[in-house]
Amino acid sequence: MAKNIQSLERAAAVLRLLAGGERRLGLSDIASSLGLAKGTAHGILRTLQAEGFVEQDATSGRYQLGAELLRLGNSYLDVHELRARALVWTDDLARSSGESVHLGVLHQGGVLIVHHVFRPDDSRQVLEVGAMQPLHSTALGKVLCAFDPVAHNDALEGQRRPFTARTVTLPESFESELATVRERGWALDVEETWEGVAAVAAPIRDRHGMAVGAIAVTGATERLCPPDDLGEDSGQGGATGPQVRSDLVAAVRVCARSVSRDIGNGRF
Repeated sequence: MAKNIQSLERAAAVLRLLAGGERRLGLSDIASSLGLAKGTAHGILRTLQAEGFVEQDATSGRYQLGAELLRLGNSYLDVHELRARALVWTDDLARSSGESVHLGVLHQGGVLIVHHVFRPDDSRQVLEVGAMQPLHSTALGKVLCAFDPVAHNDALEGQRRPFTARTVTLPESFESELATVRERGWALDVEETWEGVAAVAAPIRDRHGMAVGAIAVTGATERLCPPDDLGEDSGQGGATGPQVRSDLVAAVRVCARSVSRDIGNGRF
């Protein structure tokens, strides 16, 4: 059996780290996270930087994913049927909701963002295509876990890290929330992953009725949620009864159903 090439494995690990964590990481952060010597990590980063896969901020010295990696990723995403079918619908959803829209799929135990429509205003925003989000705490992830057995198992077997005081970490609490998602057909994340950020998501189903992705509207909590209905912290169980604007729920569900219909789901 052929052995894996260690240098390539390490380079791939660096890229995954930069894609799944903070936007920019220092050399020490990268080396310690991957258990590498600083000299080894620096050599990998220099090579990736020379190829355009990694960029270094001139001021802070921190590293982030480079434009060449995004270009290669987009060459794949351009032929991704789900993304292609969703383009028009997600653009319309961002325009009507006034918020960011994300399209995510299950990938390596997390949610891979394959399409991102910016919030239609003049604020500074960062393109999140190619970023990874956790399964257990995001609206996209919870939708996938509720309707995809593989995602469900990945979330149960993985580490359910508490990102905020509202993050659901206990297995029984997580299963209870997924049961609610299945019952109502959509998922909610109110400050469970990022402070001040809320999202609502709905599943995209293929011609066989299988959940192949999810669409979410994401924005500031004060815009997505009624101010008096954020609920109380429940320690290990997330928020008790947080609410989201009903018009956003309806809009996300219509968008997801429209994409589902375009990829062959005749149910809608």
